[in-house]
Amino acid sequence: MNLKGRDFLTLKDFTKEEIIYLLDLAAEYKQKKKKGVLHDTLRGKNVALIFEKTSTRTRCAFEVAANDLGMGSTYLDPGASQIGKKESIADTAQVLCRMFDGIEYRGYGQEIVEELAKYSTVPVWNGLTNEYHPTQMLADMLTIREHFKKLEGLKLVYLGDARYNTGNSLMVVCSKLGLHFTACAPKEYFPNAKLVAQCEEYCEESKGTITLTEKITAACKGADIICTDVWVSMGEPDEVWEKRINDLSPYKVTTEIMNLASPNAIFLHCLPSFHDLNTEIGKTIAEKYGLTEMEVSDEVFKSKASLVFDEAENRMHTIKAVMAATLGAV
Repeated sequence: MNLKGRDFLTLKDFTKEEIIYLLDLAAEYKQKKKKGVLHDTLRGKNVALIFEKTSTRTRCAFEVAANDLGMGSTYLDPGASQIGKKESIADTAQVLCRMFDGIEYRGYGQEIVEELAKYSTVPVWNGLTNEYHPTQMLADMLTIREHFKKLEGLKLVYLGDARYNTGNSLMVVCSKLGLHFTACAPKEYFPNAKLVAQCEEYCEESKGTITLTEKITAACKGADIICTDVWVSMGEPDEVWEKRINDLSPYKVTTEIMNLASPNAIFLHCLPSFHDLNTEIGKTIAEKYGLTEMEVSDEVFKSKASLVFDEAENRMHTIKAVMAATLGAV
C-alpha cells in the first residue's frame, strides 16, 4: 500500500484498509524496536515539530520515532515559532517545506493544520487539534488489538466530554474499523451532529454502530473498552472547571463502572490523568472543590485492567508508522 506524500490530518481521510495497514506497520516496527533491529531507512531526512500546545507523549513519540528512522528533528515550542503571529500559516508552510521533509503540528483549530497542508509540498501530520487527535487513535487501536487480537465487533464506551478531539476521533476510528462506539455523557457533551451523521455512514460499510446516551449503566454493560479523558482541555479557561465537575462527576470511571463491563474489559486514557493529588492542577482542584480524583479513580487507573502505559508507548510505534509510510520508507 502506497501512502507516500499523504498528509495525516484526520482518520476521516483514510480507508479501513489504510488504517489497518498503519497498525500492521506499527506492530512490525514495535517488534524491531524490541529486538534491537535497526530500521533507520530515512537517514538524511529532517522533520519539523510545531508545538503550539506542549506535550510529553506526542513530543517524545515524534522525536524518538524520527531518530529511530534515522531522521533529524527540530522542535518548535510555543515561543519559538511565529506561525500565525508575525508570519502567516501559508508562509510558514512554504518556508518549512523547503527545509524539512515532513511537518508535525500540535495546537488549536483543525483549520490551522489543514492550511499548513494546503501550502506545504511535504506531508503534514496532526499531533493534536481541538477537533481531532488521529495519532492517538492509532495508538488506542493498536493497544486494543494487542489485548483482544481483533477490533471488529468490540464495544468501546467513552465517558465524559465527547465534543472534542478524543471523543470525535474515537467515534471516527471505531466507525471506520467496525467497533461499536458509545458516547456516554450529558446531552450537551455529545459529539457534533454532523460528524455523528458522517460516522453513521462509515458504519454502513464497517458494520459498526454509534450510540449516544446519558444512561451510564446501560452504556457500560458488557463493554470491552472503557475510555475517558480529562474534563477540561488544554487552553480552556479555568472558569469552566466548576461546571464540568458538576456535569461530569457522575461519569467518572470507577471500579463500579468497570464491574458493569465485560470480565476482560480494559481501561484506556490518553493521559495526562487527574487520578490523584500528585500534580499541581490536582492539588488546586482539591483545594477549590474537595476532589481527590476526577475523571477516573486511582483504583481503576492502577488496576490490571488499565493499559494506559501500553497505550502511551504505542504512540511512538504508531507515529513511526505514519512518518515512515508517508515519507516513503516502506
